[in-house]
Amino acid sequence: MPMELRPYQQEARDAIFREWENVDKTLLVLPTGTGKTVVFARVAEDCVRNGSRVLILAHRGELLQQAADKLEKATGLGCATEKAEENCLGSWYRITVGSVQTMMRDKRLSAFPSDYFGTVIIDEAHHCISDSYQRVLQHFPDAKVLGVTATPDRGDMKNLGQYFESLAYEYTLPKAIREGYLSPIRALTIPLKLELAGVGIQSGDFKAGDIATALDPYLYQIAAEMENYCMDRKTVVFLPLVKTSQKFRDILNGYGFRAAEVNGESRDRAEVLEAFDRGDYNVLCNSMLLTEGWDCPSVDCIVVLRPTKIRSLYSQMVGRGTRLCEGKDHLLLLDFLWHTERHELCHPASLVCTDAEVAQVMTANIEKAGCAVDIEEAEKQAASEVVAQREETLAKQLAEMRRRKKKLVDPLQFEMSIQAEDLAGYVPSFGWEAAPPSDKQKATLEKLGICPDEIDNAGKAAKLLDRLANRRREGLTTPKQIRFLEGRGFQHVGTWQFDTARRMIDRIAANGWRIPRDIIPAEYKEA
Repeated sequence: MPMELRPYQQEARDAIFREWENVDKTLLVLPTGTGKTVVFARVAEDCVRNGSRVLILAHRGELLQQAADKLEKATGLGCATEKAEENCLGSWYRITVGSVQTMMRDKRLSAFPSDYFGTVIIDEAHHCISDSYQRVLQHFPDAKVLGVTATPDRGDMKNLGQYFESLAYEYTLPKAIREGYLSPIRALTIPLKLELAGVGIQSGDFKAGDIATALDPYLYQIAAEMENYCMDRKTVVFLPLVKTSQKFRDILNGYGFRAAEVNGESRDRAEVLEAFDRGDYNVLCNSMLLTEGWDCPSVDCIVVLRPTKIRSLYSQMVGRGTRLCEGKDHLLLLDFLWHTERHELCHPASLVCTDAEVAQVMTANIEKAGCAVDIEEAEKQAASEVVAQREETLAKQLAEMRRRKKKLVDPLQFEMSIQAEDLAGYVPSFGWEAAPPSDKQKATLEKLGICPDEIDNAGKAAKLLDRLANRRREGLTTPKQIRFLEGRGFQHVGTWQFDTARRMIDRIAANGWRIPRDIIPAEYKEA
């Protein structure tokens, strides 16, 4: 019997097929631990029922096996394998799990007619921009493509936006935590300053060898800090190199931990992972081996000693501890004070903040706290502080606007008034979104009362127009009402109903365009 989908998984499944009615290549974004393999397994099942052959592409053997196992568990369907000596041609199975390293080879690829697969699903889709994936994808030009990935960073999205045409569905980490599908996360900044100034950049991220050199003098101090917080926890530590990982394992054992280490060359890797799962070890050190395709729900502490500026990689490391488990009420995430002038370094704030300014304030607040802080609460506090700062800036802008007697509402005023942080922090991802607004978009915005001069991309213009249309349907205030009433000192008029604002404007008009004496605009609340 097919596995019952959670509500968001069903929404994702439906959204993918809706997107495929209009585009060929679409993305699904689900955080680690929320069952992305289950979703694409059911999508694959639907495609087979519709008469299509499906290729599930991945870059590691563990991911292929995981996809095959989940496919059988979720749908009851078996699959063929395209890997090394295994071949799917001639198989009666309609689904194939394939290794990209195998599929990309000319001799292997040329054996397939270009229409052999009607659907291609890419696990860990942030890898798909590489030449090896593109060679396979271009061989099946008419296939519908689904890319599946955990929370990507903006850099990933811009890269993925060069290939994928849309984002079908995104389920965020904060929402998954709020709805009880993932463990709450508490972040603790350890006041140990680690120097990164001499670390170089390679392939868009910090060089692992340079990090290892910078990290080495601090390993004993880090172990001493972990003794304070991790002794009664089940901890996974991510390190830059195998030799650093092995050295740190030995140091931790000297501090009384039961530490083990695994790497790509470990012959006893499966046995060590099973022993860790059983509780024979309480710390597992690895050099980035466990970022994908390994699950141990009882992990309740993550230590990231491999700093990165790639948010998707950081999310995958932390994601090894976000799954729910009996007796586990939160995940402890240890964050170290990496000293660097590079502001793009990932911190716990990177997991939940879409706004760079909020993330910066949240990181500073966690550093000051001196104790473990729930990241959702920390994000709300930081967002509140940023909003207050923006409102102060907005007040100055409004004063200037009043002096200039502008007739249109500044987009920032509108966004702040309706409390739309998603609009205020919007960054375009796909090519068409980054293009300048069209003349039609600008004319429509101006007609609706929004000044288009401060909007520099078509994606933002489209989002504003959609929001204005939704507000009109919901009977909320117009930009012109917001400008008039906020220009007279009323607060957050964007949250009012249209009729409430109209009645207030009528009262002011009847009073000779003066505020009635019984009303204090700054204290007025919508009835």
